[in-house]
Amino acid sequence: MAAEGVVLKNLNLKSGHCVEVKGFIPEGCKGFAINLGKDPANYLIHFNARFDLHGDSHKIVCNSKEANAWGAEQREDIFPFQEGSETTICFKYDEDKITLQLSSGEQFSFPIRFPTEVISYLSLESLELKSLTVE
Repeated sequence: MAAEGVVLKNLNLKSGHCVEVKGFIPEGCKGFAINLGKDPANYLIHFNARFDLHGDSHKIVCNSKEANAWGAEQREDIFPFQEGSETTICFKYDEDKITLQLSSGEQFSFPIRFPTEVISYLSLESLELKSLTVE
């Protein structure tokens, strides 16, 4: 994965809110990631879409990271992404889970593994940001 691209701090996303990330997936992309959490050492969710990365092919892998320690990976079989195209992913933050809505209409959830009042940090890896909407 490439180094972090866009990094936002002080996002102030509270329970019940959504953040919608619209981005462009470059040609030749092996995978891209969207991280939401408190800071680079604490991710409530690490969303990693893998075209061909770390032994995974066309797989979504989600994880959490607390005090720089990774949790157990959650793998999803849905994979609506294409290199050289735009995608939109909406992250709805609730107290116990984050529900992800993909641009294809499919959705799944990822559990909140450590409590936090707000999501203040967002970063993108290998995804070109087109727009960011917070609702």
